[in-house]
Amino acid sequence: MVWIDFVPHIVKTSRFTIGQRIENKFLDLLELAYTTYFAKLDQQKIDKISECIFILDIIKFLISISWEAKIIPNHKFEELTLKLAEIGRMLGGWKEKLEKIEKKNRLAQS
Repeated sequence: MVWIDFVPHIVKTSRFTIGQRIENKFLDLLELAYTTYFAKLDQQKIDKISECIFILDIIKFLISISWEAKIIPNHKFEELTLKLAEIGRMLGGWKEKLEKIEKKNRLAQS
């Protein structure tokens, strides 16, 4: 994981504040994505994916702040931004697929 490999290179004062906060958010996202996968109903999954997307947006925001504060160098910021965008596309696609299934099920029940 890009972030875990980078953390030891962050200045100690930032590593244990914003660095730790970002790391915790990544772990929250990973945990929530895992529980989402095993949720029973499609609507529950859609709600949990929305939460995942929200956490991802918070991670992007914290990383942007870190970059602006010169805690994260440009090349690492670019690498992280590309990976986060890819994760966002994956979550968005997953949500869209489930919404189509949910809509199809509602129409079939009508």
